[in-house]
Amino acid sequence: MTVPPSEDAAGTTETATLAGGCFWCTEAVFTEVVGVVRVDPGYAGGTTPNPSYEDVCTGRTGHAEAVRITFDPTAVTYRDLLVVFFTTHDPTTPNRQGNDVGTQYRSAVFYHSPGQHAVADAVVREISESGIWRKKIVTEVVPFTVFYPAEEYHRDYFRRNPERAYCQAIIAPKVAKFRKEHAARLRSETPAGVPGGQPRAARTAK
Repeated sequence: MTVPPSEDAAGTTETATLAGGCFWCTEAVFTEVVGVVRVDPGYAGGTTPNPSYEDVCTGRTGHAEAVRITFDPTAVTYRDLLVVFFTTHDPTTPNRQGNDVGTQYRSAVFYHSPGQHAVADAVVREISESGIWRKKIVTEVVPFTVFYPAEEYHRDYFRRNPERAYCQAIIAPKVAKFRKEHAARLRSETPAGVPGGQPRAARTAK
């Protein structure tokens, strides 16, 4: 299954495809952004057709754990999404996010159009010049090719498994950070009670 066009038939939504480490984390953040209609975890940027999670974990398929974000551009812009993206994961660590190490955890923007490409380049420059990150941004900005949805058990992982150790130690603080730093972009119906401030811990197996 591949991603649909970057706009739907009615022209009311657009698509962004981003990779920023574990897709459980990225999905949990973008699900809470106002104007986001749907977030699908999956695999992008590789060469093996229809990879499984186990295939991607070998590092031999070339895929990154990614999210496909369907959004309403009248409520949130592509630039807005990228600002959230670049400030809620570390875009300076190649092939790594925290304790998650491997090419599947690389930071990447898979642009769907020349317009998205231009916006992505501009945001990278803006974030670099802002001094938010002390090291150089290494995020790939590359053309989108194909997106393969992840297995069903990955969908809404944080919402369905809030008590899992990885969710408590890694995802919850990331969501809490997003809520604090991007309060203006937080959708009003966001569920309450996500904990924050817990110590980081090694990722447990999926």
